[in-house]
Amino acid sequence: MENEVNQTGRKNIYDPQFVKNLFNTMSGSYERMNYITSFGFSIRWRKQFLRKLTPSREKLNVLDLLSGLGENWSYLKKHFPQSNFHALDFSEAMLSKSTPKGERIFGKQLTLFSNDVLKNRLPSSHYDIVTCAYGLKTFNNSQLDILAQELSRILRPNGQFTCIEVSVPQSRILAFFYGLYLGHIIPVLGKLFLGNPSDYKMLWIYTKSFQNTQQIQEIFSRYNLELEIDSYFFGCATGLHGFKK
Repeated sequence: MENEVNQTGRKNIYDPQFVKNLFNTMSGSYERMNYITSFGFSIRWRKQFLRKLTPSREKLNVLDLLSGLGENWSYLKKHFPQSNFHALDFSEAMLSKSTPKGERIFGKQLTLFSNDVLKNRLPSSHYDIVTCAYGLKTFNNSQLDILAQELSRILRPNGQFTCIEVSVPQSRILAFFYGLYLGHIIPVLGKLFLGNPSDYKMLWIYTKSFQNTQQIQEIFSRYNLELEIDSYFFGCATGLHGFKK
């Protein structure tokens, strides 16, 4: 990954408090901006990455990590209708805004955790299913190592996981125009929504540093996780899915 500081402010952009503040600020418009930044593909990619999981009508324990505004939840309920559902995020604003959606989809069958995933208190060998959408880019390599350890710890043997992240396409031409769009046009749109273009400019800074999930495959493979790498729309998003051995 690239230098782990914000080049404009010389701040550590991977500091958990910095990330929390960023997503608290963006919470009011994040769902719309996700749709815009992906040219509308974010919904399709979300469906595709969740299809990597084997649906079940058994009573499983399902966890949505870095749950944001709960965009995964309706699909998870459809895939695992009889299950117990849990979600974790450390952005208080995201959790607050997602709570009504959780009540609408799950009734009282959703447990929300306000936790830093890197310092969580989740039970070991407990979850059958773990998902994570569009949150990996906000971690540096050492943090991703902790995340992989925690994923292995909380999954039951043979438990499934799937993750997805906006990525830098391998095609230089596509990467140039995608970077132009995310790095320059999206901040302008962010200003229209928030009055602060620097917040949404951070999304491209994170993405450019993260590159794609191939860059972290080796990290996740260290911790008893069998996984495959996924690519969506010529690498504009990438993911990984698999199970705990």
